[in-house]
Amino acid sequence: MKKLTWFLIIFMCLGLVSAYAMAPKPSVKNFVDPVVTLELFEVPQYDGFWYYSNKNEPTKGTADNRGAPLPMSFLFAIENPNPYPLSLEGLKFTVTADGFDLVTVNNDDTYLIPAKSTDYVRVTTMITARSALLSLMVTGGFQLQEQGMTPWEALEKWWTGLAGYTQPVVLKGGTAIFNAGEVSKVLPFELTSS
Repeated sequence: MKKLTWFLIIFMCLGLVSAYAMAPKPSVKNFVDPVVTLELFEVPQYDGFWYYSNKNEPTKGTADNRGAPLPMSFLFAIENPNPYPLSLEGLKFTVTADGFDLVTVNNDDTYLIPAKSTDYVRVTTMITARSALLSLMVTGGFQLQEQGMTPWEALEKWWTGLAGYTQPVVLKGGTAIFNAGEVSKVLPFELTSS
């Protein structure tokens, strides 16, 4: 019985080694672009929309300009159509609402995407009403005036809309870096939450 067990183990190991040896090696000619899609957008915690200035005396701590946090989580589906595994070496994208940039996210984590499969990558970030206000006042002031909105109206609309999933979010200028053997490819993407 022991000899039969060892024979089966050796036979399976030889099968795995031969399957690996026969698998195509990554090359520029046989590389098929992976597909990046946005599976899910969510706000994992919502504490309302609020802002206070440094003119207000806090109950504890020192006075400062502070705004509500807004955490955002993005679940990406990464489809690898290749007969060999890929590594995703980084994701970068800018989160926008109504054409206004809210935050640029850069995830440098490495993920292994198995051959002929789809894997999932979650990227989480957070902005505050203060950081979004500063960005709007520097880069979007005239565009807001053209749309007939003040920065405060825009921020409240986005905060409540994103948390209530009534405000679409667009990920623009996205790039995903993939490596397989000697092949390295940067794929652009632009995705919208539904």
